[in-house]
Amino acid sequence: MAHPVLALATAAVTAAGCVWYLPALADLRAGADRPVSRRVRAASCVTAWATLAAVAVLLLTTNPWTWPVTAAATGTLLALALLISAALHHSRETREAATHWTELTPAQSPPPPDRTRYVVAVLLTTGLTTATFIGALRLAENPDTPTAWLTTLTTPAAILALFTTLAAGHTHHRRHPH
Repeated sequence: MAHPVLALATAAVTAAGCVWYLPALADLRAGADRPVSRRVRAASCVTAWATLAAVAVLLLTTNPWTWPVTAAATGTLLALALLISAALHHSRETREAATHWTELTPAQSPPPPDRTRYVVAVLLTTGLTTATFIGALRLAENPDTPTAWLTTLTTPAAILALFTTLAAGHTHHRRHPH
């Protein structure tokens, strides 16, 4: 692909990415009003999008691929390092907040973490995968009668309905234990 075409595509994607980098710039501009983890994550976002913009410029101004590739690799590594740093800061801030809340209310222990969304995600993913697999197997058998087509369509739907019901039941049970 020609450099100018790729540069134009990269510039278009960079312009469309404003929905991510403009709020990140606002977080950076807010300064100490935002937690350190949020500012570092915003810096990571801005770095990634600035890297993409720099690659677009390098694609227009240089002919060999080495400069755009080098800029992309360097910017990506820097953005990734900032993102990891933001995750570490966030973890530290979360532990610190938990410690402060424990000091404020020492008689109460924090509630156990709610894993309902993970269970629901596993149930729905399992249901979708199983329904897709069963549907593909039924189609591979090449149904030729109306009854065979009916079971080909209803079996995956029934499987998916079963797993959706299990997920809804689990959510209801977690919210209303009685």
